[in-house]
Amino acid sequence: MNHLTIVTPGAALPSATGGVAALRNITALSALITRTMQRASHLPGLATFSGPSGFGKSFAAAHAAGAFRAYYVEARSGWTRKAMLLAILRQQGVVPARTVTEMVDQVAEQLVLSRRPLIIDEFDHVVARSLVELVRDIYEQSQATIILIGEEYLPQKLQRWERFHGRVLDWMQASPCSLPDAQALARLYCPNLTVADDLLARLVSEAHGSCRRVCVNLDQINVYARGEGLETITLGDWGGQPLHTGKPPATRSF
Repeated sequence: MNHLTIVTPGAALPSATGGVAALRNITALSALITRTMQRASHLPGLATFSGPSGFGKSFAAAHAAGAFRAYYVEARSGWTRKAMLLAILRQQGVVPARTVTEMVDQVAEQLVLSRRPLIIDEFDHVVARSLVELVRDIYEQSQATIILIGEEYLPQKLQRWERFHGRVLDWMQASPCSLPDAQALARLYCPNLTVADDLLARLVSEAHGSCRRVCVNLDQINVYARGEGLETITLGDWGGQPLHTGKPPATRSF
């Protein structure tokens, strides 16, 4: 039976400098892929990983792609059936055939031969372009593990396709950024600065679950601390300075 899972163990987020921060969503996604790959033969092999923008889903997907040697593609808003298949075949290193039907066969065959999972990020674009049944065709021919990553309402959107919806093994939700996540990000992105927990707690509160906003604010704090010659910064040191919350600026009048 399909069910909803929220996983919150520690995980890792790759940085721009190649470091890794202990975050929850990479472990969550890795657990999802592992479970789906190790499922019993009579169970379905599709799974979703969904959540609001900024929760670190794409970071988790990139890490998982490396860890599981998965084929990873990021859906585009302008994808056609052919464009989608070409993107997957390019990742698989397969020379595409001439027709869409033949390319579906190629994608499925490579998934069977390689026994590697397929991760499709930004899957909401696939839904919007009505390419869902094409993914189901690939799954039916390969029975491979296919992970679909998208926004918070992706599971609800997929209800339109009953035959697809019924083949989803698990609906996993990404976790919001927590204080331990923020602590790990601070160690990674501010290695020469100690950011106090009271300030990090404020960042988490203002970010409303977004790891991306926490990272933006950490960069702002790091720049400020360097300018002030601080090695440790607290909420009191930061004072009443604004933080990035994602809210648009107020409308001005002249």
